[in-house]
Amino acid sequence: MQPDDIIVSYKGAPSSGFLDDLLSVADDKLSVLESQSKLRKKVYHILVEVLQNIHHHYDNTLAQSEAPIICVLTRHTDGTYYIHTGNFVRSEDVSTLKSQIDTVNSLNPEQIKDLYRKTLDNGEMSAKGGAGLGIIDIARRSGQPLDYEFQDYDNGSSFFNLKVKISA
Repeated sequence: MQPDDIIVSYKGAPSSGFLDDLLSVADDKLSVLESQSKLRKKVYHILVEVLQNIHHHYDNTLAQSEAPIICVLTRHTDGTYYIHTGNFVRSEDVSTLKSQIDTVNSLNPEQIKDLYRKTLDNGEMSAKGGAGLGIIDIARRSGQPLDYEFQDYDNGSSFFNLKVKISA
């Protein structure tokens, strides 16, 4: 990976303004880098969704510990965009997130569209404030399986790595 490949990166504690700042920088760089408006909008929208995913699933019980870390990296290589994220989640949420991602990864694009519509029509909000659309929308827009990993951190937390590939 070359430094020129990196569109935006962040590693640290989540702060109130970091989402807006990351999106602003990403939007500026994408406007210069990507001539295809449709692809630029797709990358930007997926970045918004992954940041919202971090916001909704971040384990804030670690805020007082030594490791309240989130990581975001968006890069462009050979016509393909990659969005990598990492954040702590509560270990009790891991099986639900795995199940959601595995379900979406097992579907073809038409089935993902149908699941998206069904979930949107259902309209039930989770305790975290979402309707479960984030992972579905990321997969729907990227058109690629989502690559992920969970690493145990301590008794109550795991580190969630997500990699999204976006091609034209």
